[in-house]
Amino acid sequence: MTSRVERNAQEATELSANTRIGRVRWTICAMLFAATTINYMDRMVMGLLKPTLMQSVANHGIGMTEVDFANVMSLFTLFYAIGLIFVGRFVDKVGTRIGYMVIMAVWSLAAMGHSLANSVLQFGIARSFLGLGESGNFPAANKANAEWFPQKERSFSFGIFNSGANVGVILASIIVPLVILHLNWHYAFLVTGFLSSSWILLWFFKFHKPTQHPTLSAAELAHVNQGAVEEVEPSRTSWSLTELLGIRLWGTRQTWAFAIPKFLTDPIWWFYLYWLPGYFHDKLHVQLIGLGLPIFVVYSASTVGSIYGGYLPASFIRLGLTAQRARLSAMLLCACLVVPVFMINYTSSEWVAIGLLSLAAAAHQGWSCNLFTTTSDMFPRSQVGSVTSIGALTGAIGGALFMQLAGHVLQFWHSYSLLFIIAASVYLLSLLIMVVLAPGLKRVELIA
Repeated sequence: MTSRVERNAQEATELSANTRIGRVRWTICAMLFAATTINYMDRMVMGLLKPTLMQSVANHGIGMTEVDFANVMSLFTLFYAIGLIFVGRFVDKVGTRIGYMVIMAVWSLAAMGHSLANSVLQFGIARSFLGLGESGNFPAANKANAEWFPQKERSFSFGIFNSGANVGVILASIIVPLVILHLNWHYAFLVTGFLSSSWILLWFFKFHKPTQHPTLSAAELAHVNQGAVEEVEPSRTSWSLTELLGIRLWGTRQTWAFAIPKFLTDPIWWFYLYWLPGYFHDKLHVQLIGLGLPIFVVYSASTVGSIYGGYLPASFIRLGLTAQRARLSAMLLCACLVVPVFMINYTSSEWVAIGLLSLAAAAHQGWSCNLFTTTSDMFPRSQVGSVTSIGALTGAIGGALFMQLAGHVLQFWHSYSLLFIIAASVYLLSLLIMVVLAPGLKRVELIA
């Protein structure tokens, strides 16, 4: 067995080597983090405004009901799903640099368009375009991650930029109440406009493929390509509809091993994102100006879960597991840590609820970053964007269905119990399905 001294010496050697080879790839990771932060700030605003929008027009709301809110959120996920049909192939075709810029521009304009809405219908239209634009964030980011990081670092780098989702939620929970306090809710949708335009400029000038990056050292390029499978694709001038939709990918067990867990577990994160402010307001009587602290605690915990969850496979590899078994072991641990959230049904304590939700959110993010990186474990780099889109598509469909369930359950039963029981149980079921469909995360051949 390797001694502690030997392990420390090995880690010191790896740290020294990392310093010598350069850190350009971590600059790319930082830009992905910023994009994901902006993405989730845009998503979170309406969830925070839910109690306000449910007020009467006389009280500066629009009289929105639980079912209205569910319908608007379902429109978001429906158009998110429609975008995912094409966005993966779009990014694979035009490249990550231009593709990500277009995606950011579309969703940012749609987010700011919410400021003009004054009815449920108008919110539905704005939310539909937001879903269409935001559908591209994770396929583009995941493709950039696969291009810029070797396999052994991908889950860690994904965990870092995926934690931008939590930071975005935290920032929104702090900024939105202040905007409403000093202005009104319409202005809350304009916050990210300046950030988005700045990011687009930064991405245009700073992002290049590793082989074309002007400041990337030969040593870091070799590190980025470590363990990569050479993929030679014919030059393409046109794509058939079958290719654009990635039809052949749907026929592989590995695609479904990724897509079904996304269908089952993505809705839980969306439920937390959009309904937690309402839960704190309705069940624990927390007002809008007081939402910042519980949201901050829950999503700070999820940030830790995202980063440490991405690091977990490396820890298991040091214990002697293969990369694939290490990934699955990390996912099993995260799936188990979600289970206690069902006990939220039996407490009226705000801080007990915050603790249970913090654990569940952290475990979800650890689960998510490892689930996402299974695409680069099982598929070649040229297919990662497309497979990620398929998984995000099934996740969006699951999200739309779960939102309808949540809206109707809350409007007619006024209880969160069933929703939290589902949230506690679907992760272990998802892992079982993944193991059955793709034992050991077996890699597929390049699919033309």
